[in-house]
Amino acid sequence: MKKTLSAALTTALVIGAASTTFAAANPFADVPADHWAYDAVSQLAADGVIEGYGDSTFKGNRNITRYEMAQMVAKAMAKNTNGADKALVDKLAAEFGEELSNLGVRVANLERNADKVKWNGEARYRYWDYRDKQADGKTARTDKATMQFRLLPTAEINENWKIKARFTATSNAKNDTAGKAEMTFVYADGVYDNVEIKVGKMPFFSANDDGLVMDNFFSGAQLTAGKDVKVILEAGRWDIAGQGNSFINAADVKDHAGYQGVQVNYEKDKIFAGVGYRHFNSTVFKTVNYSKSGNDEDAHIWSVGGKYTFNKIWALGGAYAQNTKADSYNKSASVQLDYKKANKVNAGSWGAFLGYRHVGANVSLAPTFDTTRAAANVKGWDLGATYIPFKNTLVTLGYFNGKQLNNDRKTQTMYARLSYFF
Repeated sequence: MKKTLSAALTTALVIGAASTTFAAANPFADVPADHWAYDAVSQLAADGVIEGYGDSTFKGNRNITRYEMAQMVAKAMAKNTNGADKALVDKLAAEFGEELSNLGVRVANLERNADKVKWNGEARYRYWDYRDKQADGKTARTDKATMQFRLLPTAEINENWKIKARFTATSNAKNDTAGKAEMTFVYADGVYDNVEIKVGKMPFFSANDDGLVMDNFFSGAQLTAGKDVKVILEAGRWDIAGQGNSFINAADVKDHAGYQGVQVNYEKDKIFAGVGYRHFNSTVFKTVNYSKSGNDEDAHIWSVGGKYTFNKIWALGGAYAQNTKADSYNKSASVQLDYKKANKVNAGSWGAFLGYRHVGANVSLAPTFDTTRAAANVKGWDLGATYIPFKNTLVTLGYFNGKQLNNDRKTQTMYARLSYFF
């Protein structure tokens, strides 16, 4: 009798304490299966912001409670995200505000105890097979294979600033010869509300045209301001002789290009659109492959692009770019249809794309397309597929079939990649 009474009193005290602590919201109520928060958290997991339960995002197929959802949101808030991820985190924080308030001490502890240095990385194997038709009708074949190991540390300085870097070691996989190890980039990244500042050597990607003009690295500074509409200002220098395409680097010139650029991008819901202008100055351009006089040192590159995501399965994007200073091969364009998307945390997921490229060497200085990068003066169809056989393992296959712009002869590229993420 005494044990029964004691148990009843204990239960009443626990229930009373719980009802007081969680009076504002029941932390054990399930989030409905059709709630938008599941898609938001899944996207944040795909972007590496949160890890869920380790087996995809949620445990099996069961719903999770508002208490559990708030815990994941708290972890995402502690990572000080930016861009589209920050917008998702802010939206989730507003939805689960009461639960986060109830978890106030725990959230503070998460932020205080977050690791100052976080490490991510990738090990990859890549293979290219290029086949170009020659003037005598024969086909010249060139293939190459590389192995690469990347480490990407992020070091927290304070609540606004971080240091981000990438160390890369590359070797020739065809003959097992040693390659080089280098610090690919390192820069300071500061975020203040809707303003982001980067200073150092950083990724150089022309987002408004989806990499049609540039996917490389530059040294300098970048300022990004805005939320749905973002203005991006950049200035610095680019290692054009070491990183540019082979067409404009026909002469073995060691040089850096001075660089200034501006982009205006809009992204909301299913729509992305942007315009950009980039100015380069370098003696590398002083060649008849670039201008008739062979004395022009400037590139004025204008670009525009957009993408519409119809649903989780289909998306259509396109871009156009032109260099108003080059006399030849000065226009580039790309149209791409995407089907599904491989998510590295979801084994069995896959995606495919079909695109048409017109890649002028004097405007696409370092394009992102793997199948056209070596022959950067081509036009034709680009087909590829991605697959996740195991979690954090990516397999990519690509094929390009087209013509060389400077001689109208046939060119083909077959491409394969295997990546392990950690």
